Amino acid sequence: MIDLQKKEITSLEQVKNLKIDKDRPFFSAQHEEIASGAVTDIYFVRTREILQKQGLLDTTVTAEIFPRRDGVLAGVEEVKNLLAGKNLKVWAFKEGHVFKAKDVIMRIEGSYGEFGIHETALLGILAHSSGWAAAANEVKQIVKEKPFFSFGARHVHPSVAPVMDRAALVGGASGASCILGAKLFGREPVGTAPHALFLIIGDTVEATKAYDQHMPEDAIRLILVDTFKDEAEETLRVANALKERLYGVRLDTPSERGGVRPELIKEVRARLDQAGYSHVKIFVSGGLTPERIEQHIEAGADAFGVGSYISGRSPIDMTMDIKEINGAAIAKRGRIPGKTVVEGLERII
Repeated sequence: MIDLQKKEITSLEQVKNLKIDKDRPFFSAQHEEIASGAVTDIYFVRTREILQKQGLLDTTVTAEIFPRRDGVLAGVEEVKNLLAGKNLKVWAFKEGHVFKAKDVIMRIEGSYGEFGIHETALLGILAHSSGWAAAANEVKQIVKEKPFFSFGARHVHPSVAPVMDRAALVGGASGASCILGAKLFGREPVGTAPHALFLIIGDTVEATKAYDQHMPEDAIRLILVDTFKDEAEETLRVANALKERLYGVRLDTPSERGGVRPELIKEVRARLDQAGYSHVKIFVSGGLTPERIEQHIEAGADAFGVGSYISGRSPIDMTMDIKEINGAAIAKRGRIPGKTVVEGLERII
């Protein structure tokens, strides 16, 4: 395992001498760069240098982190990895914990020089992951036991797509389409075939047969039915082709055609039942929100692919406050000095 602490930035001189490869193919931070402090705000490096020259870098502090709005905690494992190997004590709630605005969700005790430079990174990790997890949890409250899957990887930078999908799983998603995101959570990625397959083959039933022929048995037969013809018509054509092998049909009607409407779901469900295909599930995707999902459930939908509602969620602003210095209570104006009494925090480092 790479020792991520060896090249940690500790001075302005190191920042000045930091060279970036002009041929760098992607602009996202590499793991070693995050751990080194290269993604921090520069004033934390200035603070470190001043405290070191003042002989105060090893001052023992207690810092607490709280959110600015309600949400669901995610990102704790990454923060744990960021601070691993340091002489610190860290407490936090478990990922998936539902918090309220201003709740203390994490506490760090130890030398300020051990973690001060990483404030930017750890707050960013918690802020974005918790925002995505909160959005997924809102969907979970609506679908209850029905499955829904995170389909939003295409809406974010690829460097954070797996972070987003993992956070969605923390928040209650049943699965995720992004390979790395699902794997990071110990799951297998989910997804069958895009419109491209059907367009290239030229016919929904022919594409369905090709999928059935070439995909392994453990790949569910869930087929898009909105590419060429009326969705209800295509649904019956596909069902007649695969019969009991068909797991479900996916409705992803574009907004240019009015999107997926409850009336369409009702019709597809009724026609499937009338034709003896009651076992076939109806999967809905495309511009879903909790309100639309609720309507679709009432109409007979069985599962959902949720993209931009999760991926587009803004981060939950996180704040880190120093509450003790060398064991003495202290705080900036507007904050209450001393450790906050919190039930449920668990030691993670």
